[in-house]
Amino acid sequence: MISTKGRYALRVMMDLAEQKEDVVPLKDIAERQEISKKYLEIIVKDLVKGKLIKGSSGKGGGYRLCRKPEEYSVGEILELTEGSLATVACLAPDVEECPRASQCKTLPMWAEFDKMVHDYFYSKKLTDLL
Repeated sequence: MISTKGRYALRVMMDLAEQKEDVVPLKDIAERQEISKKYLEIIVKDLVKGKLIKGSSGKGGGYRLCRKPEEYSVGEILELTEGSLATVACLAPDVEECPRASQCKTLPMWAEFDKMVHDYFYSKKLTDLL
C-alpha cells in the first residue's frame, strides 16, 4: 500500500513540474496542495537527499526539479519515499533468500505481481500525471 508520504511526494513533484518559476516556495506548494507545510518539510528533505529536487534557502528560496519532468518516473519517486514496493518480504531487495523459496508454490505469483507493479510505476512519467 502506498502511504500518504508517497502520494504527497508525487503531488509535490507534480506541483513543481507545473510551475513556471525557477524556484517554488514550500509554503506555496503547501497551500496549493492543501498539505501541512510541516509534513511537506519531511517529504522534500527526502526528495532533496534522493537528488530529485534542489532546495535553496533565504529570501527567494524554495525548491525546483533537478531534471525535466518527463525524465522522472513515478516508480523512482515512490521507491525513494516509500522504500521497496515489494508485495511480500521475501522479494524485497537486500533480504536473505527465504529457506522455503525452492518449494514455495506462491512465490512465482508474487514475483510476477511485483514485476507488474514495478513495470507499471516505472513506465509512468511525471508528465503522464499532469
